Amino acid sequence: MVNHTDLGELKLFKKGKVRDVYQLDDNLLIVATDRISCFDVVLDTPIPDKGKILTRISLFWFSFLKDIVANHLISSDFNDLPSNLSKYKDILADRFMIVKKSDVIPFECVVRGYLSGSGWKEYSKSGTVCGLKLPKGLGESQKLEKPLFTPSTKAEIGHDENVSFQYMKDKVGSRLAEKVKSISLDIYKKAVDYAQGKGVIIADTKFEFGIYNGQVILVDEVLTPDSSRFWPKDDFAVGRAQVSFDKQFVRDYLESTDWNKQPPAPKLPADIVDKTKQKYEEISEKFRNL
Repeated sequence: MVNHTDLGELKLFKKGKVRDVYQLDDNLLIVATDRISCFDVVLDTPIPDKGKILTRISLFWFSFLKDIVANHLISSDFNDLPSNLSKYKDILADRFMIVKKSDVIPFECVVRGYLSGSGWKEYSKSGTVCGLKLPKGLGESQKLEKPLFTPSTKAEIGHDENVSFQYMKDKVGSRLAEKVKSISLDIYKKAVDYAQGKGVIIADTKFEFGIYNGQVILVDEVLTPDSSRFWPKDDFAVGRAQVSFDKQFVRDYLESTDWNKQPPAPKLPADIVDKTKQKYEEISEKFRNL
């Protein structure tokens, strides 16, 4: 397992919730650790090989979606790393990406195709999702007539907060906000169509974008079990929570405890760790190409 990294030859650019990012000349080296975060808190218990699985999935989607939007990936080939990093092969192998250093747009671009999670909780109380009014009488997990674009602030520490699209436009400008909204909905549709053919429903997901040489590019991870809700199509039913291939399984366990969702988080039992790893591996296998 890789819970923390220390590449002495490189300057740490940023330590995220689950990724360690290093400066690599004019580019960045992103290392996906086995850390897992829930409710915006990094848990003390890592999930073995999680970083490798997430990297493998992201690499597939970056390639699959490149006809819609360019991305930050330069290479994931170990031979493209500087020779002085060869001693870290056991740490880095299959869990790193060399990427372009872009100006990150400071919003999570969330697309919701189904009524679930925090969206369902809000709808149950107010008939809205992130302030957007929805028809009455919808059930839990119901497919929405049209996918919703619901941005949130991007917090490295603490909680992300849902915001209105108007708020996003006020912060980054209407033209850029409309562009990333359009791209987000387009790549969600293409991914949904592909996943349906593999027996998987993508209920919702979140994307991150940056600006590189004046162009909007897709950055960070994409359509992984950390950033998406994946449901088996053959077990889907409106009116209840769904079986999932993502970290909702861990959230559900934590919700069953008396944890107040403030650090420190409780340690995960071995069976929860094992089942979480199995779910991550299963969604990777479902897509087959990964």
